[in-house]
Amino acid sequence: MASIDLNADLGETVDGVPTADDAAMFAMISSASIACGGHAGDAASMADAVRRATARGVAVGAHPSFVDRAGFGRVALAVAPALLSEQIRDQIAALVRAGADLRYVKPHGALYHAVSVDPQIAIAVADAVADASEDLGRPLPLLGMPGAITEVAATRGIPFLVEAFLDRAYLPAGGLVPRSEPGALLHDPGVVAARAVTLVRDGRVEAVDGSTVAVTAASLCLHGDTAGSVAMAREVRAALDAAGIIVRAPW
Repeated sequence: MASIDLNADLGETVDGVPTADDAAMFAMISSASIACGGHAGDAASMADAVRRATARGVAVGAHPSFVDRAGFGRVALAVAPALLSEQIRDQIAALVRAGADLRYVKPHGALYHAVSVDPQIAIAVADAVADASEDLGRPLPLLGMPGAITEVAATRGIPFLVEAFLDRAYLPAGGLVPRSEPGALLHDPGVVAARAVTLVRDGRVEAVDGSTVAVTAASLCLHGDTAGSVAMAREVRAALDAAGIIVRAPW
């Protein structure tokens, strides 16, 4: 039977206020990418997210970002590679201190896109993940979109798994429509659920111009802070179950 990982970006509290209904989302996913202080989250929210994940049997991943709480990590910052690597290491370590049995790392926001196109940023992030892997005594896979980070991770012995997005619109070339543009986010649970099944069964997703983008993904992402995320997650799980697709973490 086919299987797929379903992940969500969670633990994204700002000033102690969660940006998503984490309790509901944890019930429907197999992996959770937890904010670890760069763009959101703090020691308390990380510990709470780890407890929820453990109770639900959900795999925990670190979700580090540029250190940019004001911009929620969605603004690309000019940071020296050595400093950026240190910041990523610190964020991963903070989640481990919160009790996480860490299974993977997924960059957030602007950093997520930067590692795909900027080799120097990709190297900085890969170096941080390699260091964290050494500390843990096992390789920590990286989750993201193919690009510069793919080859850099391979040179450091870091497994790289491809992710596809259920609630984001795709460009014909395979990238995501910028959040600043109309239609960047999808909100129709039925459309999102159908996309999930098509991605798993056919390895493709429809771009905004109607063309087809080939995506062989190990994990599907629903953003916890997208409006209607809980309804979408419920419909996605129902559609995957109906199609006989098992939802489980690959880590």
